[in-house]
Amino acid sequence: MTKRAVVTGASSGIGEASVRALCASGWDVIAVARRAERLEDLAAETGATAYAADITDAASVDRLVKNVLATGSVDALVNIAGGAFGADSMLDAKLADWEQMYNVNVLGTLRMIQGFLPALRENGEGSVLLLTSTAGLAAYENGGGYVAAKFAEHSMANTLRLEEAEHNVRVIEIAPGLVRTEEFSLNRLGGDRAAADKVYQGVDKPLVAADVADVVAYSLNLPHHVNLDQIVIRPVAQAAAHKLIRR
Repeated sequence: MTKRAVVTGASSGIGEASVRALCASGWDVIAVARRAERLEDLAAETGATAYAADITDAASVDRLVKNVLATGSVDALVNIAGGAFGADSMLDAKLADWEQMYNVNVLGTLRMIQGFLPALRENGEGSVLLLTSTAGLAAYENGGGYVAAKFAEHSMANTLRLEEAEHNVRVIEIAPGLVRTEEFSLNRLGGDRAAADKVYQGVDKPLVAADVADVVAYSLNLPHHVNLDQIVIRPVAQAAAHKLIRR
């Protein structure tokens, strides 16, 4: 029987790549994001089902859950949607940036979990995957808001795993380091392309979205009793959060 996954953040970056990887490995995928046109293009290419929704809006998530479950059960919830906004010190940080990061990375993820978890329990072999970040494992300067949001999401994965083991729901956390995608640094730095490109300058082979998506698909395609609790994935050039080799 074909397995079915809901993937958020599917209009770009790791979310889009994860839709491709799961579709390629035989999953029926509901690709969720706000930008309908990009989703439709992805659906035409991969065979995924496009669904435009905003995970920061409770009513939008409620409609998504109702409509998806009306057409069948789900085997996996893949929470990719997230992002960083601003690169300021704690002193200079903009409250609006922190609120936006918390809403999408933490509350948006919680809305999706609460919406689909009953169905995943009922499935008998459901999986929840959270894409966090190494920022949630080690703090760094001028990243306080993103660090706080991703640490919260990391804690959510740990808590959910403890709560859901008795229901046979598998909880996977994937924490990438430096990944070069089309929008992450651009969004974080207010659309400044030169500043965004500088983040990766001199780094020999940073990760790309497809690298992380391959791990997403691998972790979900393992037999259900095998749980990769936490996967940290970095480029070789990034030995730790504070050590990045630039040539």
